[in-house]
Amino acid sequence: MAEEQQAGPGRPSSAARRIREAQVVLVAAAAVALAATLAYGVPPLAALAGFVVVAAAALFSGRNRVRPPPRVRTVQAAPLWPDTGMKLAVEAISDPCVLTDSAGIVRFQNAAATERFGPPRPGDPLSFRIRAPELLAAVERAGRGEAVEPVHLVERVPTERFSVAAVTAIRGGRRAGADFVMIRVADETERVRMDRMRADFIANASHELRTPLASLTGFIETLIGPARNDEVNRERFLRIMLEQAGRMARLIDDLLSLSRIEMKLHVRPSAEVDMVPLVGHVLEMLAPLARENGATLRPDLPDHPLVVRGDRDELVQVTTNLVENAVKYGRQGGTVTVSLVAEAGPDGAPGCLLAVADEGPGIPAEHLPRLTERFYRVEADDSRRQKGTGLGLAIVKHIVNRHRGRLQIRSRVGEGSVFSVWLEAVGADAPDFQKMSSP
Repeated sequence: MAEEQQAGPGRPSSAARRIREAQVVLVAAAAVALAATLAYGVPPLAALAGFVVVAAAALFSGRNRVRPPPRVRTVQAAPLWPDTGMKLAVEAISDPCVLTDSAGIVRFQNAAATERFGPPRPGDPLSFRIRAPELLAAVERAGRGEAVEPVHLVERVPTERFSVAAVTAIRGGRRAGADFVMIRVADETERVRMDRMRADFIANASHELRTPLASLTGFIETLIGPARNDEVNRERFLRIMLEQAGRMARLIDDLLSLSRIEMKLHVRPSAEVDMVPLVGHVLEMLAPLARENGATLRPDLPDHPLVVRGDRDELVQVTTNLVENAVKYGRQGGTVTVSLVAEAGPDGAPGCLLAVADEGPGIPAEHLPRLTERFYRVEADDSRRQKGTGLGLAIVKHIVNRHRGRLQIRSRVGEGSVFSVWLEAVGADAPDFQKMSSP
């Protein structure tokens, strides 16, 4: 910082010098007036008048000569580092946030940015840690003081990730450009995935409903037109129409069921349900379907209660969907084993494990992560032939999530599949769990 100096060290200012000069003149005038009166007999009044004239002249000259000091001009250096208050504010932001200067040099970043982009190295260019040309260009424009639109970023590796970077210029009033540039990166991955899932859901649901509806419309037009009096084909057409109507009804029921579960996904059920009679009831209900498909249901259930906290109707739906899938897609004439065992969770919480194992052809590993997606099918034609809607496992996953349980799928090609659901028991102190856990 440079300033205009008014006086050097140890030297009086010009104003002080002028005042001292006026004082000297006054003293001299007084001495002259006194000498004139005593030595030369000048009348006192005349001497006093002369003194007053000289004093007035000295005072008027000194006042005119004293000028106010000129305004000190200061030149402040450009701020290169954010102050403590700015750092505290940035650190309080939950999203990754980076501060750079107008040239794009990193000056500070919060903890979220460290977790996302790595340890901070103040003084490095932003391009060393974020390799996105569109973002770097936006930071450059913001450094010049220009308004910048949010920048959409997409990372492809190691996994697909979507973000929106808000680039803001921070001005200190020094000049037209920015003192600092703040880059705030918000993760939009979950929202993008939800939007994609919603769009896929609508497209798939429309397709699944359109197919049976087109079939119904075609047969109705045939019965009204060419086959009006064709009694031979009329009955066959009506059976097909009834089957397609049933398919639409099942799809609508599953859609409504999934919607109801999603609406209360955040509310954990609080009722107590004994899983042993529940599973037994489901097996009795599906016995006719098993006989029709040539499958054998083999229960492996304890002879004592196994109580969990949950919604009975939803747990019946979970068990039904898993056993029905095993019967339909298992090996013809194979066995479906349904077991219940006491098993603690990873955190040691008491619980029970419902496992449904089939002897089917198995599922290739690449399909396992997507089995619980809506309308996802390993073999679409086989699923439709078995009157599946493609929503069964999605419903199972949502119900298990609502119960704060876990769904696990294990399968190997040629060795069958095992679908397991872990549910937390009522408590470690519950008599049912103690009895169930005892040898």
